[in-house]
Amino acid sequence: MGIGAGGTPSARRRCWVESANDPEGDFPLENLPFGLYEEERLRRHTCLAIGDRVLDLLACRDAGLLNATQIVGLGPRGLGHMELWRAREIRHRAAELLSDPTYRAAVEPHLIPQSEVRMLPPFGVGGIGDYTDFYASIHHATNVGRLFRPDNPLLPNYKWVPIGYHGRASSIVISGTEVRRPSGQTKAADAEAPTFGPSRMLDYELEVGFFIGGGNALGETIPLEQAEKHIFGLCLVNDWSARDIQAWEYQPLGPFLGKSFATTISPWVVTLDALEPFRVPAMVRPEGDPQPLPYLSAERDRERGGFDVNLEVWLATAKMREGGQAPVRVSRGNMKDLYWTLAQMLTHHASNGCNLRPGDLLATGTVSGATPESVGSLLERTKRGAEPLALPNGEQRKFLEDGDEVILRGWCEREGYTRIGFGECRGVVGVAKV
Repeated sequence: MGIGAGGTPSARRRCWVESANDPEGDFPLENLPFGLYEEERLRRHTCLAIGDRVLDLLACRDAGLLNATQIVGLGPRGLGHMELWRAREIRHRAAELLSDPTYRAAVEPHLIPQSEVRMLPPFGVGGIGDYTDFYASIHHATNVGRLFRPDNPLLPNYKWVPIGYHGRASSIVISGTEVRRPSGQTKAADAEAPTFGPSRMLDYELEVGFFIGGGNALGETIPLEQAEKHIFGLCLVNDWSARDIQAWEYQPLGPFLGKSFATTISPWVVTLDALEPFRVPAMVRPEGDPQPLPYLSAERDRERGGFDVNLEVWLATAKMREGGQAPVRVSRGNMKDLYWTLAQMLTHHASNGCNLRPGDLLATGTVSGATPESVGSLLERTKRGAEPLALPNGEQRKFLEDGDEVILRGWCEREGYTRIGFGECRGVVGVAKV
């Protein structure tokens, strides 16, 4: 189905880029996510993903295929102040160009194989101004809480307020970047004093991120009914965590060096328009749970505030890669299991007058489901290392070891609609620098 009015599917149009018609592919005509790539001569170009290619948007503008008004907000630094209506215009025009064979000769010179480009963070190197990570999965919060407080896993505020912390934007890296094992202070339970050294409990966190397209002025709030107008699109996030460093430092002020060393994101920003067919109601709260306070409650958000996004974690150890073995899936969950919606997180973030700016990244926190196979971290899956994960080649993992590669994947599918995906979010664990 092609892109119809308002970004919703209409009659299916076939793309003349043949790889875009693969039913198992991530980037059909119905997706067209935004990104930023760098070519060999270090020139940067905003682009869309289509099949196994990237479409250079600035080159299309220069060729007269996109007009100057449409391209405002895009440039060599990446996505700037990109309003949703303008992104919608670009995607509609690109869908027309890529489905009508009469445009093929004019457009084809501006298509480049994804394998030949180096993707950058979509808002440019250093362009992500701020990063906030939430704790929006009640399954994750309960699982982690139970490890430390078996009789009282959830703290009293969890069901009332979307919990988050301010992360480190400078250490956000693009998929494929090596992540060096961090060093820090840790303290064994039976030790009298802490020691300093490489983390022994390095973990991944399966998350979904969302970029701010239009912000708010300092001192102004964003009502829940307006929140999604400020969201440009979504990506995958691996918020790497050093659990042993985190356990020693987090009281009384929360995460610090156990989180700030690296956060990996996927390179493509999937728009809310592309995700429209895969909306679902917000998670139904169990009987007895408090309902959100009025500023976090709206009928439309309850009815359509969730997203049915399948999420997976795959693991490939160094030994597996050396032996030519394929990565193994270690988790499969879904974004619809989040306790708080994206709109609720954004509205709460701005509720004190905090000014959000274009290019800011907010993330959901670890997305976990109700079953052991659907949890989004090794901390939960191995019960803090007490129950190691057995891999098909005989290896075991309590936490990540040097050389391990973590691969996150996400996609949406629904009967009667074309499957769309997010691409991969990859990172290999490098040796600590001491």
